[in-house]
Amino acid sequence: MRHRIPLAALAALVALTSAGALSAQEAAKVGLVNTQEILEKSAEGQRTLARLQDTEKKYQAAVARLDSEAKQLQDRLSAQRLTLTPEAAAQIQAELQKKLTERRRTAEDAARSMRELQYSLLTKVREELVAIMEEIRKEKGLDVVLDAIKGGAVFYLRPLDLSAEVIRRYDAAKAAPPAKK
Repeated sequence: MRHRIPLAALAALVALTSAGALSAQEAAKVGLVNTQEILEKSAEGQRTLARLQDTEKKYQAAVARLDSEAKQLQDRLSAQRLTLTPEAAAQIQAELQKKLTERRRTAEDAARSMRELQYSLLTKVREELVAIMEEIRKEKGLDVVLDAIKGGAVFYLRPLDLSAEVIRRYDAAKAAPPAKK
């Protein structure tokens, strides 16, 4: 299977050649990885994505609960507007405003917490993957390993794709008991 080479790969090859690292006759040894595929197919990536989804559902449920409570107050206010005293209507209106403020703050806090959790979890996974990719790069004598997704790969030869090997090694590393220090 052939895929398109990312522009970043071309730029890297030009930079290596112009820097004198490669002569005109030498070709850089390039490997590619698909980090999105690795995240979706590796056991640790799946656990990370599941944790993010579970957390997001929890936050969505909290916001939905506040939406429901605000709607109940709004419905109560609308249904009883003619029979409520001005003080009682003002009290319900104040409760509604308080509930809407709580909902807005909860949604903002949830969004911030999700960004922080996503950043910390994905940074951890990325750091672990970089170590594995560097190991593979050294073993295969590659000059460069590019991310096919972030580099905007348009075409590349399938044998250049190291994603399956990275997934295999990542799963094996996560399944093995931690080494004693």
